[in-house]
Amino acid sequence: MRLAVTILLLSSTAPAQFKSTVPLVVAPTTVTDSKGEYVDGLTPDDLILYDNNVPQKIQMDWMAYPIDLVVAVQTSSNSGAVIDKLGGTGILFTQLLAADAGETAVISFSDEVQLHQDFTHDPDLVIHALRMLRKEGGQAHMLDAMRQALAMLEQRPKGRRRIILMIAEKRDRASQAKLTDVMAQVERMNAAVYWLTYSPLLQPFTVRPKTAEDLKPEDERIKVRRCDLCPEPDDTPVPPDLGPGDPMYAIGELVRLHKPDLADLFTKVTGGRTLNFLKKNALEDAIQLVGEEVHRQYILSFEPKGGEAGKFHAIRVTVKDRPELEAKTREGYWALP
Repeated sequence: MRLAVTILLLSSTAPAQFKSTVPLVVAPTTVTDSKGEYVDGLTPDDLILYDNNVPQKIQMDWMAYPIDLVVAVQTSSNSGAVIDKLGGTGILFTQLLAADAGETAVISFSDEVQLHQDFTHDPDLVIHALRMLRKEGGQAHMLDAMRQALAMLEQRPKGRRRIILMIAEKRDRASQAKLTDVMAQVERMNAAVYWLTYSPLLQPFTVRPKTAEDLKPEDERIKVRRCDLCPEPDDTPVPPDLGPGDPMYAIGELVRLHKPDLADLFTKVTGGRTLNFLKKNALEDAIQLVGEEVHRQYILSFEPKGGEAGKFHAIRVTVKDRPELEAKTREGYWALP
């Protein structure tokens, strides 16, 4: 059975927006038709949520709560091509995903986790933070990055949706944080995880050839020669960045295939989504798809009926008398004592 089924949801004490003092299971739900188009305008009477195949009395949150978004970018030695693609995407995060009342923060992770921009609604600051990203090491501490993102979200005001957007491979490299601990924290905080992932082996072949000028720090690059005596941009070609390409690296990548697929695990247990990209336009399309889904979801919640502590409860949602519609939500939760 998939790891996503073996480490699933803890029901969490709902944040203020759900207006309840009892533990609730919160289930963001996306409804689409046979063409994959989002279906709006449904009510609680139109949806049936099953807990272990037993229908539940549900609440639906009608308000559009502001979003706190943490963008976490892998910046290890094999991520250079992805970092290049991110320079102009900041406005997509702030305007399409976090949206009007939302705020966005940017962190990176490799051998360690670094904060590049705290929560802001200013797209220029997010764009600048993404453009200043550089390769930082050989590891990919994904769980450590998620732990820091959750710590940042925990300090934010109540009554806001919490979203982590990972731009990374699928498997961790040498995190100190434990998977079970990070999973429990994600569930407790009712944070949704979305994951934009890629192949590090193919990424280097999707970027334009670079010059020596491109390798300079952003604020030192000469983009246009401004006078006759001013220096010209250094157009000397540089070798393509193929990342670590030695045989030992390739062997290590084969070994890592046996590690948990964190993208699949975290997105399924939180009701998020994993999207793959190769080229820059596919990355931008993926960000837009995530933004559209986040703003078209039904936020459902219900009171679990208890049961044996630690027992897994599978949940699913259907649309009453509309079998042609598909409802996607998180996979389930663990019963609390």
